Formats: sequence, structure tokens, C-alpha cells
Amino acid sequence: MRNKKTVMMLAATFALSATVLGACGSNNGNNGGTNAGATGSPAAESQSPAASADAGAVDTSQELKIKMLMVGGKPVDYDAVFAEINKKLKEKVNATIDAEFLDWADWTQKYPLKFAANEDFDIAYTANWAFYNDQALKGGFMELTDDMLSKFMPQTMKAMPAVAWEQSKVNGKQFMVPNNNPEVTDKAVLIREDLRKKYNLEPVNSPETYAAYLKAIAANEKGINGFNAKGADGWKWHELDQILLEQANDFNLVDYSMPLAYKLDDATGKVFNIYDTPEFKSLLAYYKDLADNGAWSKNIVSNKNDVWQDIKAGKTASYAQNLGTVAMNLAELKREQPNVELAIADLTPNSKKIAAISTQNGFAIHATSKKADRSLMVLDLLQNDKEIHDLFMYGIAGTNYEPVGDDKFNALPGTPNYTGFSNWGSNSPLNRKDASYPAEADAIATDWEKKVYHFKLETFVFNDANVKNEVANVGNVMLRYAIPLEYGLIKDIDKGQADLIAQLKAAGIEKVQKELQSQIDAFLAAQ
Repeated sequence: MRNKKTVMMLAATFALSATVLGACGSNNGNNGGTNAGATGSPAAESQSPAASADAGAVDTSQELKIKMLMVGGKPVDYDAVFAEINKKLKEKVNATIDAEFLDWADWTQKYPLKFAANEDFDIAYTANWAFYNDQALKGGFMELTDDMLSKFMPQTMKAMPAVAWEQSKVNGKQFMVPNNNPEVTDKAVLIREDLRKKYNLEPVNSPETYAAYLKAIAANEKGINGFNAKGADGWKWHELDQILLEQANDFNLVDYSMPLAYKLDDATGKVFNIYDTPEFKSLLAYYKDLADNGAWSKNIVSNKNDVWQDIKAGKTASYAQNLGTVAMNLAELKREQPNVELAIADLTPNSKKIAAISTQNGFAIHATSKKADRSLMVLDLLQNDKEIHDLFMYGIAGTNYEPVGDDKFNALPGTPNYTGFSNWGSNSPLNRKDASYPAEADAIATDWEKKVYHFKLETFVFNDANVKNEVANVGNVMLRYAIPLEYGLIKDIDKGQADLIAQLKAAGIEKVQKELQSQIDAFLAAQ
């Protein structure tokens, strides 16, 4: 859904922040004697008193080391923080965690190889953007039954909304313990408000006022890019696309690996190629005009710089990201460079808003783990035990963060030493908010929450098993033909759009669209 790319930057917001099993994902042979024959829906249990089964009755006499696979760079203070976490885990469930970190630079290559090689680990971070459906369908994750969840995760079963369990099922089966912290996933733009005022421009609150801002920067501020973004780097849609094409038109891309979407308010779920729409043609003209007027570098597609660092260095005047990230960026610069004024611009204030589905972040149990029961007990504590949750999410109080009451924190010099990795798989109502979180971002979030739109296909997940080759081919075409076109780097945009559509057809997009439509039709018919 709309949120697939969002999470890569969420660390700035929150992270201060058995026998070998077959492809069916059965859970026979788990340590602790789980009933492998249990079936049913975790959602049905989540509001039931039965969900508070006595986890203390589980035999935890044997100390276990739980191996955990995380996405992101290993934090500097990992050893110190996890030593404290492990003290608490040992006291409560006689287990400790040993985490392995897959760096952002190469995690997409290494992550699936860990499963293909059947390496020894118990818990894996996963998400709708991080191989969840793929590994669930391949048998890489263990199926989690109601009995398992009720027995080993009683706090989670009590706290998790029923819809979160339903959203995280694959083919009717549960393979993930999702995060419990829904959020609106729309993107916003961070701008240099002082430069807007310098040139007496209108407030930036629409595509038109944003274009005027970018052109003014390009014309008057030498050495500053009006807009910048990280190069394509495998992502098929840049953030402005998500704002100006998807959000602005109330489209919903089914999966960011292909350009197939439907209108949010279309109850029939009719799928279309977003590249073959009048809205896309119009956006190409908008982009081409900006590119021709120098709004961004001609090398933007290959940019490797950290865009936020470029903004701090005065080299870039705007970029787009999720609201939480730009809010924390604004707060950071206000502390470090009070003479520079930033503002958050909502370019689509009247659009429908989508709340992230629960698979935005989560943890799964490796299908071959022999420590599944204790692993679930650990995850239960990471998400719901206040003391352990604080350690896992924010590090050591007084070193990595300063607690402010029960639900806020202040950053400290040691904050950067424990951030940037996927501990947000345990996001929950216990999360703290930075006490310096800007009031203007809170106001936008409050407004967005009033506009959250729930729709029939909200929990739909596409199974690409029958068209994997075609989906891969389509993705390659998007990177090669669409990204340069969208940045206005193709001289003849009409020919560029026609070439893109022709290449997509050759790659098999019509077969993918037919398969997708068939699955959507079946999903709606079953409701």
C-alpha cells in the first residue's frame, strides 16, 4: 500500500528508537509443546478473556539464547543496551537476545539469502516492504496459531486490535506479530521557510505554490537545489510521486513494485496502470517544467548523498518524507541552527488519508526455529512491558535519552548511538514521543487523522506467486524508463511515456494486471 517506502526513514521518528519445517509453515516440534493442530483467527481471541492465559505456567527452566535478525546498522551502544535488556528478559522468561544487523546498504540482498541458506536464527524483523509476504508464502516464517499467541503472548493478545491481526494474515494464516501503533502514512514536504519569506512567496500548500517556491530558489539561490532526493536505489517511486500522483488523486498503489492502482472510493476495485492515466501525463508536464527551470540537479537519479544532511549544510531547500521524519528534522535544526527556519508543507490537504496497515512493521518467527515459544514470550515483553520496551526502543535512560513523564523523551548527546535500526517492529501504545516534537506537525497529524479513509480493499494483499517473473521485469522497466521520465530528464515526455508503456507491455504488465484483478475480485466477493 501507500506506506511501503515510508518506513525506511522512521528511525528518526521512533527509534531513538523443532524439526525443520516444510513450505506449509507448520509449527511441529517447537520448544515448549505448542499445540500444532490449533487453528482459527487471532483476531477472534484478541478481545477475549481467554487471551490472558497464564504464561507463567510455561516451563522456562532452561535458559535460552534467542537469535534475532534485524534490519539497519548495528547501533554504537548495542552491547550496553542489550546487556540491560537481557538482564530483564532473563529475570522474566529466562531468555536473552543475540541480534544480528543487516546494514541498510545491502540488506535487500542479504535478507532473503539468510532464509534460503536456512541459517540459524529465531526472530526476524519483517514488514510489507521487507519481504513479509514473500517469506510467508515461501515457508520462511512459522504459522502462529491462536493457541500459541494466547499462551505465549497474553499481553499482546489483550492489547492488539482485532483488525491488526486480520491485516497481517497471508492466505488466511498468521505469520507475523505486527506492530501496534497505527499511523497515517501520507508524505509531506520540508521547506526552507526563511527562503520562502525572503522572496515573498505564498505559503506552500499545493503543487502550484510548491512549484513557485522551487523556481524561485533555482533562479535566485546559486549552489542550492530546490528539491533533492536519494537516487532510485531500487525504489520505483520517489516521494513526490507519492504526494503528487498517488495522494493528490486518491489513488492507491497495490504494491510499489508495479504501477497498478485503484481509486480509493471505487467499491469495485478496478485496477489500472497509473502510468497510462491523464493524471500521470499532467504530472510529467509539471515535472518537466520544474526540471527545465533547474528545480533539481540533472544528476538526481544517481544522487548518493544523505538529503537531510544536505539541507543542514544549506545545499538543498526541500525534500519529501513521512510526517514524523520531517517533524523530527525540523526540531533538530531548530536546536542546532536556530537562525534557519523550516516549515512542513502539506501539498494535498484535501485528499483522503490512509492509515498504515499493521504490517508496516513487525516480527516473525523463523520457520525452523526450535525456540518459537520463548521467542514469542520475548516479543510479548518487547512490545508490552514498559521497562523493557523503553530499553529496546530508546536505549538507556540518562545515556541515550532523557525520560519526560511516561510518554515523552528528550534527546541527549548519546541519542545517535542507539538509533537507525528496526526496533520499531515493537512499536506500541507504550512508545514515547520526542518532547520537542513540533506543534505544527502535531496539528497536521491531528487534521490527517480526521480524514482517514477506510475502504474495502484496505487489508488486501497481492500474492504475486503466479507472476513473479513478470513483476520483476516490470520493476526493471520502471527503474530504467519511469524514474528519468518523472524527473523531467527525458526531452520528449510524450514519447517517453509511450516508450514506458510499450516496455511495460513487453515485460508482461497485462498478465500481472489480470492476475491482480482476479485476486481483488475474489477478495471483494468473499466480503
